Amino acid sequence: MTTPAAGPTQDPTPATWRTGFVAELRDAVSLRTISLVVAVLAVQLGFVLSYIGAFHAPKPHHIPVAVVAPAQVSDQLIAQLNAVTDEPVLVRAATSAPEARALILDRTVDAAVIVDTRGTTDTLLVASAGGPAVSAVVQQIAQTVETQRHRELSVDDIRPPAAGDGRGLSSFYLVLGWIVGGYLAAAILGMAAGARPANSHRTVVRLTTLALYAIASGLGGAVIAGPVLGALPGDFTQLWALGALVVFAAAATTVAFQTLLGILGIGLTVTLFVVLGNPSAGGAYPSTLLPPFWSTIGSWLPPGAATTAVRNTVYFSGHAIAQSVWVLAGYAVLGIIAAVAASMLHARRGAVVESPLPARAEATSGDGANWAVDRGQLV
Repeated sequence: MTTPAAGPTQDPTPATWRTGFVAELRDAVSLRTISLVVAVLAVQLGFVLSYIGAFHAPKPHHIPVAVVAPAQVSDQLIAQLNAVTDEPVLVRAATSAPEARALILDRTVDAAVIVDTRGTTDTLLVASAGGPAVSAVVQQIAQTVETQRHRELSVDDIRPPAAGDGRGLSSFYLVLGWIVGGYLAAAILGMAAGARPANSHRTVVRLTTLALYAIASGLGGAVIAGPVLGALPGDFTQLWALGALVVFAAAATTVAFQTLLGILGIGLTVTLFVVLGNPSAGGAYPSTLLPPFWSTIGSWLPPGAATTAVRNTVYFSGHAIAQSVWVLAGYAVLGIIAAVAASMLHARRGAVVESPLPARAEATSGDGANWAVDRGQLV
């Protein structure tokens, strides 16, 4: 008995192919997909706008400067410096050269002009470890004013960056690494176990894991920046502790955003830390050289607070870091509270949605017909 040969396989008709393609296209290009792509585009354009907006035209404004001189000369010089167009400096009097040095080292002012009434050369004190760009701008302004007064100017950098800290940027790049590590670790845990933890206990476990990660990350960054590369001097233990706080603040904030918003929380984290936080952090240009928007927000975001705290810890014996530390601690604590509270709320909502109705209930209508309700289904 012979089996008839199978006939040739017929290709789908053009109409069938088109129908299938349209269905696949509709399935692939959903409203959710389009929304995510648009959100990514918005973040990208925001990145370009924020970085170029902050850095394309740095302009000094109210850089704090001290003047040491006899009263009559001091008043005249202060008035002359404060009268410079667009107010790039904000000048105050100091009683002596030691006081002026102390004001610089405790970060009250960025520079000081010491007038020598016995000669024709005055001295400008700067601390370029606090920001070489600011020191250069102040030197330029002071030189212009001194030339108008027919006097010479010498510059004394009383706190330059360490030999391994070119342009004084190592503090910023260390903070950048810590911040990125913090939010990436939280994001990866979210991708592996779900953006929203199942309950508050899972949230606490995730935050505890990230706290241990923050300790290790802070240690690693401090070792690389200090003993390995010799970029940042100062107390190693303080730098480690500060690094752990920075990493955990970034991680806890990310967990909070993820718990509240799901995957969109990662986008909000990137916007806050990278798009807005990095340009305003005072790395390349300190806040006194940034436009008003970035100058205002910088110290209230983790990258800016951390950069100030690291720089002042390493070079200025921890002066003027209280606000920065409180800001970082605030992000960490509020991140914990928001994440735990949001996970508890989600768990309660889930319990309400998933709670079963009575197994079966019957009701008899007026005409004797029986209706059965089984888990919300009419059968």
